[in-house]
Amino acid sequence: MRFCDECGSMMHTEGDTWVCRSCENEEPRDSQAEAAMETRDGQRDDGAPAVADATQDSAETMQEPCPAEDCDSDRAYYEMLPKPGGSYEVRLFTCVDCGHKWRES
Repeated sequence: MRFCDECGSMMHTEGDTWVCRSCENEEPRDSQAEAAMETRDGQRDDGAPAVADATQDSAETMQEPCPAEDCDSDRAYYEMLPKPGGSYEVRLFTCVDCGHKWRES
């Protein structure tokens, strides 16, 4: 497997060329480098990811208005979690008063 140097997308093979279907970048294939690539059979299943709870072990709050219609709170617990794939983090909120949960949009 190879990733595009231009945009980071996974590249596909077309004959003797690696082709990126996102940005159309092309690179020649190197048979020696491909032969040296390590492969693994099967995949490990770690099960379903744990559901995040921003109130668990957290005393940190911040000023963030609760989006629930019947709540006027402007304080929420928060937690930063990596987004699947590791591209960036997402902030999860839990209202201090009503317990409503949401993520930063």
